[in-house]
Parts: sequence; C-alpha cells; structure tokens
Amino acid sequence: MSRELTHYVGGKHVKGTSGRFGDVYNPSTGEIQSTVPLAGATEVEAAIATAQAAHPDWAATNPQRRARILHRFVDLVNKNMDELAALLTSEHGKTFADSKGDFARGLEVVEYCAGAPQLLKGEFSDGVGAGIDVHSMRQSLGVVAGITPFNFPAMIPLWKAGPALAAGNTYILKPSERDPSVPLRLAELFTEAGLPDGVFNVVNGDKEAVDALTADPRIQAIGFVGSTPIAKSLYAAAAAEGKRAQCFGGAKNHLVIMPDADMDMVADALIGSGYGSAGERCMAISVAIPVGEATADALVAKLKERIAGLRVGDGMDPDSDFGPVVAASAKARIEDYIQLGTDEGAELVIDGRGLSIPGHENGFWIGPTLFDHVTETMRIYREEIFGPVLCVVRAQDYEEALRLPSEHQYGNGVSIFTRDGDTARDFSSRVQVGMVGVNIPIPVPVSYYSFGGWKASGFGDLNQHGADAFRFYTKTKTVTTRWPSGIREGASFTMPEGS
Repeated sequence: MSRELTHYVGGKHVKGTSGRFGDVYNPSTGEIQSTVPLAGATEVEAAIATAQAAHPDWAATNPQRRARILHRFVDLVNKNMDELAALLTSEHGKTFADSKGDFARGLEVVEYCAGAPQLLKGEFSDGVGAGIDVHSMRQSLGVVAGITPFNFPAMIPLWKAGPALAAGNTYILKPSERDPSVPLRLAELFTEAGLPDGVFNVVNGDKEAVDALTADPRIQAIGFVGSTPIAKSLYAAAAAEGKRAQCFGGAKNHLVIMPDADMDMVADALIGSGYGSAGERCMAISVAIPVGEATADALVAKLKERIAGLRVGDGMDPDSDFGPVVAASAKARIEDYIQLGTDEGAELVIDGRGLSIPGHENGFWIGPTLFDHVTETMRIYREEIFGPVLCVVRAQDYEEALRLPSEHQYGNGVSIFTRDGDTARDFSSRVQVGMVGVNIPIPVPVSYYSFGGWKASGFGDLNQHGADAFRFYTKTKTVTTRWPSGIREGASFTMPEGS
C-alpha cells in the first residue's frame, strides 16, 4: 500500500489540498510506493506568505549564526546518511554508493556557504572626497525559489538552497514530483538544525506550481535545472516579471581522445561517465570523439570489452554498477532514440534494450548501449538522450574534434584526454563550452568555483555555487557618507566629481 506524502511549510508537514496527486515509483520494481500532492496556486501562495513573514528576522540574523545552523545541518545529514541514501535510491534508482555521492556533492556547497561572513563582506573606501566615505553592503533579496530535477534530488536542491539561506533569503523548493521524499527529509533536518520555521519550505507540484511561483511578485529570484525548452521559457517568463533567474538546461557532453592518450584510462573514464547513474546526469559523457581511425578502432574494442562486464541491477545491490532509469516514460524515450539511431544509419555495437533483471522484471531497465560511426547530422548526436547511450563520432584530426563540441547547440561540459600539455592548453582555451576537463571525465568544478554551461545549456549571467551564487542571491547597496566638519560650501548645481 502506498503512502501519501506532504508539503513542508512553516516548519511542519502540510497535507495537499488541491485534490491532485502524482504517483512515485520504485524504478527497480515498477511499483507505486507513494503518492505526492501536486500543489495548486492557493497552496503556493500560502507557502510564499509563510516565507515572506519569516524573511525579516532571518535576514537580520547575523551571518555567523546562519553559518552555525548550516554546520549543524551538515552534521545531521552525515549522521543520517545511510537512511537518506537508501531513500534516494528507492525513488530514483541510482546505486546506494552513487546516492551517497549525490549528498556529498551537495554538502560540499553547503560547507562552502558556511563561509558567508567572509563571502558577504562589502567594500569600504575612505576619503573619496572632502570628508566623504563610501561603503557597499550585500543584502538578501527576500523570498527566492528553486525548481529542481529528478536526477539529483539532494545535490541540486542543496546547491540552490545553501547560498540562498546563507545570504539571508527565505526559500521555497519545488522538487521533482518523481522523487520528492529526499527534499522533504532535508527540510526536516534543516528544522532540526535550528533553521527558523518558514525559512526553508518544500512545495511539491508540477507546471501549475511552477507557473504560480514565476508569476508571484513576492518571489525575487528563481533557480532552475531541467530541460532546455523549459529553462529557456522559464527564464523569459521570469525576466518578464522582473525576477532574477538562473536556468540550466540540457547537455551533450563530449570527450575527445587524442592518439597519445592512455587508452585504458580513457575506456574506464567513458564507462563510468557514460553509464554511471544510467546516464541520467547533466554532466554524463554521451559523445566520444576519437581522433583518427586507429584511435577509434582501439577505443571501441576496449569499450566493448568493458561493457560486457558491466552489471545492471537494483541500486541497493552492492554489485550493481548502475540501476534502472527513473520512469517507464524515460525507458520508452531512450528505446525510441536507440531505434532512431539504427534508422539513421549509425552502427549499433551494443543494444541495451530488452534487459530483464530476475526478480525485478517490471523495473525500468535499459542496458549499456554503444553506437559507432555516428555523424553530426544524426539526431542521436544533436539531441540529449539522457540515458545509458554512448555515441562514438570519429574525427579525422584535432581541429575537427575541437569543432564538434564548439559548434554543438549545447555547451555544458567537455573533456580531452591527452599526454600533450600544448594540446590540452589549446583545447581548454579555444573550445566553446562552459566547463572543461583535461584527463577528467566529468569536469564538475569544486564548490568554490562556479558551475554552469554555455549556449543552450544555460540561461542567465551568473552560475551555480561558488562566488557567483552569492552574487545571484544578494543585491548590492552602495552608501556614500559625508560628515560635515564645519565647512559650508553652499549650494552646488553641477554633477559631483570624484576629485
């Protein structure tokens, strides 16, 4: 029997009142394990009002005290890690170890945000004029919202909420309705850590909730991660309402393999980055670009050998390399792309369709899939598949390998594997992609650098985490002060000058 989930508003669980619910599945079994309320505009409005009421006191709390709450929150998540990771696996399907990594990368950002006393410091200049000083301060925006995807139900909400809370904002999270239990548990742990009621709220829902958040003038900023069409539309809608927005979309991440690369290292990197988490990562490598036919032949041979040894299974099985995809609809979409690839003329080296796991026959399974001789005109190259499908596009030379990711509509991440420093340096400088790895398969920056793609992968001027996050979630106020010292100059009708 499935359980009914809730929203989390004002420091407590709140039942849904819209009368609309969504099913939450266990991807390994295909069974419905809970139902999640889908908020209507009235429920969203109530959450915004709660967050707005909580903002003045939270904004007035000094950054050091806010940081202490974040530290306690990190400790509580680590204390409850096994329970949280198992909960994540049960709704998403990724392996237990990978679920722990989901939390770990989110906590790294929260730990960085605990440095808010330093990160929120303004500037001061004395004596800019006769008896005149200038200083600046960073102040919170007010109520902000995050709309986050299913593939990282812990990491991305923490990437958004960490800097927003540290900067003194109150927060409303609209997580994916496919795996909402982890965000609800994070809300509980924030409360247990001492976060005041109403500062962090979770409203479950679908497009109706998103539209209500976007339209409400009390929401000052929106952070989104999801597909490119929605990211682009949401960015435009937020801008039309005068809101700040950072909206991150799809990806088609390339890995360039030079002839001098360590081919075993490359094959291992592609197996992990291409098939880990069933390819449901915005930083997954989905395109391998070997330079030269000999490089391509050697690479494909090694990939076939390693794929044969992969084990797909339940996420709680420690022997599983990756688990199911998140939903039956995701499985069907990926299978359609595999068929499309064969219809387009790509060579299907390994077909992941038709996989069945004993005891879990109704799970949403897709095995590792490998295409060779993919061309840049094919849809399986141009479009994001978001599954365990790796495409090999053979480049004749380095310049072609550099051009492919640079001209692709997406510009999220790219990597190059080589032993040559000159090649790596030239590639890093010239490639038109937001995040670059050199002999690194998944170039996710550490928490104190920013994360963000270019072109159709990202909309907005500021990226996630790092210093950019604090710029995004604060507004700068500049104060010019003069203390008269007995000198009267009379009225002036000219524009004041710095001299």
